[in-house]
Amino acid sequence: MSQHTCTLDCSDTHPVCRALRSDSRNLGVTDPGNLPFMLRPQEAKTAVLLVHGFTGTPWEMRPLGDFLAAAGIASLAVRLPGHGTTPEDLAGRHWQEWLRSVEHGYQVLSEEFPSVFGMGMSTGCLLLLATAATKRFNGLVLFSPYLRILHKLAPYAWWIRWLRPFYLKQSREDFRIRYYDRKPVAGIHQINLLIKSLRRQLGEISCPVMAFSSEDDRTIDAMSSFELMSLLNSRVRIHKMYGPDVPHVLTLEGNLYRETMFALAAHFVQDIEKSISPRRVR
Repeated sequence: MSQHTCTLDCSDTHPVCRALRSDSRNLGVTDPGNLPFMLRPQEAKTAVLLVHGFTGTPWEMRPLGDFLAAAGIASLAVRLPGHGTTPEDLAGRHWQEWLRSVEHGYQVLSEEFPSVFGMGMSTGCLLLLATAATKRFNGLVLFSPYLRILHKLAPYAWWIRWLRPFYLKQSREDFRIRYYDRKPVAGIHQINLLIKSLRRQLGEISCPVMAFSSEDDRTIDAMSSFELMSLLNSRVRIHKMYGPDVPHVLTLEGNLYRETMFALAAHFVQDIEKSISPRRVR
């Protein structure tokens, strides 16, 4: 893979990304690693919208953004409202707010780049799919997509949130600045509502899709990813299921196959760019 020099990190200079970062700071994001970022290699004509997962931040998408930049592909990582701030902030957010942030990211890229792809992590996949139902992506790459959360009480989050607003999930000490230890049950309820809405839209999505899943995922029902893929109207559907040694968050160093997945994602983008006309497909 040829190396490209990233001449512009828009987290510092691009007016739109600078505004996104400023808005995030004003809303309570204090750690720079949790802010939105944009990477633009020289002469990049293709861009990828990166969307992190529930309780995560753009930080978990940075390794993927760096890999894409080395392949000559630009990227913009958005921050979903309520993330990187406080659990209480996230508890008061609705999935439509998350979706609007993804749609805004798409608009930013589509105004500057002739080709726009989407790559999401977990709940970020759902938001990209919901966006793809109304916007035209050249393709999507989904890391740990799902239609069901694994926990048996997840379907009842709508009323459990009143009895137990937060549940504890310990994370590594070096991850605590990136992920909440107290996760709002109201957020799970919003994910359920998002899935309910998305199910009705999956048949409207026809762009090429590649997905990666782990058969031993302990966060979401990995088998539901097969159902998700079957409901798409895409002629190109590539689904790779990995074994029990692969975790839920596929973009971080704990995934032994991360570089392989990143390379497959980059090649997926490059192959589509070589095979289609400049007009984007939906």
